[in-house]
Amino acid sequence: MPSEKIMVRNKYLDRIRPYYETDLIKVLVGPRRSGKSMILKTIKSEIDADDEHKIMINFEDMDYHSINDASKLNDFIREKIKDGRYYLFFDEIQHVKEFEMALASFKVKYDCSIFVTGSNSTLLSGELASLLVGRTKEFLIMPFSYSEAKEYMIFLGKELPNHFFKDYLRMGGYPQRFQYTDETAVREYLEELYESIIVTDVLKRRSSSEKEKLKHVASFVLSNSGSRFSAQNVVDYLNNTHNSDKYISLQTVYNYLERMEKAFLIKRTKKYNVSGKKIMDSFVKNYALDNGLSFINTNSMDLRDTFFLETLVYDELISRGYEVYVGETYKAEVDFVVIKNGKKCFVQIAYLMTNDETIEREFGAFSPIKSANPKYVLSLDELDMSRDGIVHYNIIDFLDGRADLYLT
Repeated sequence: MPSEKIMVRNKYLDRIRPYYETDLIKVLVGPRRSGKSMILKTIKSEIDADDEHKIMINFEDMDYHSINDASKLNDFIREKIKDGRYYLFFDEIQHVKEFEMALASFKVKYDCSIFVTGSNSTLLSGELASLLVGRTKEFLIMPFSYSEAKEYMIFLGKELPNHFFKDYLRMGGYPQRFQYTDETAVREYLEELYESIIVTDVLKRRSSSEKEKLKHVASFVLSNSGSRFSAQNVVDYLNNTHNSDKYISLQTVYNYLERMEKAFLIKRTKKYNVSGKKIMDSFVKNYALDNGLSFINTNSMDLRDTFFLETLVYDELISRGYEVYVGETYKAEVDFVVIKNGKKCFVQIAYLMTNDETIEREFGAFSPIKSANPKYVLSLDELDMSRDGIVHYNIIDFLDGRADLYLT
């Protein structure tokens, strides 16, 4: 059987390759169907060992359905391992009860390098996770970035349409959706994926009434990705919509937000006090981890609405390994405070700066910030409008890697 052709995602593999032979368990987490399995297969193909010493199990494959707890996984691997160094690949390991016990045991008993994937951000945060403290290295795998999506279209042998940026901005970067040719098919795929995440990763085995409430909250949050968030507004809106003040509570909304974040539907973002150089405890915004899931939860989408652009840039920054916060000054907000390795910069997002008022507003957002850290305005304008030491980039140039952020 010919080997499966897979696009190599060097953006992530460059981070993982230095750990191929280390003792740490390599943990790939991220949204369902974001491409974790494909990266796992790429790693397997890159490792220089014979096939007998590379063991891969996908726990969503019915062939391995019976391996559902640590003891059965241990028995299976024990039968496979003989002499020499082994490479163990476990895809969607959260389906194995108490898997942490098996992984800890493998590290003790065998000469092996272990790679696992999971679709829950708290994969290694349970009680048994103490068995693996200090023994793991986690990598977040996101759906395709804009540049990866373009690369994948070429990989599939498809032509890039002139409106490809608009298409990506609206319908996001989930890999499989690029195999469909019309918007209706893409929407159907995203709706099926969304339902799968809600039922499998967020709700699990809860009641139909709770499913209805969760979907209402999720739809509200995703359709308002990047806007200032108030849980009380969600409660008021849903209770008014259903003509009842008991339809949903504030605590229920907070519980759903936490579950949505664990399932990588959203990322909750905290405030950064610029003058105090301090990260605040409260979450002030929620960003969809892919615009496609916002798209199917909105009736229409106006490209002039900067929230979609904000979400797009936010997700790009997260995929590049940055910490991202909402900046607070004594006057107002700066869209993003971007931090990595103790260095930072400030970023403002705009659609088009077509008049002096818009230009003053976007560049003026930095006026209360006295620090010398780099400041950027990103918009869809093609003309370079940099001024007063503030750098202006075209958003597509940034996404394509022709312009990059510098942090100090």
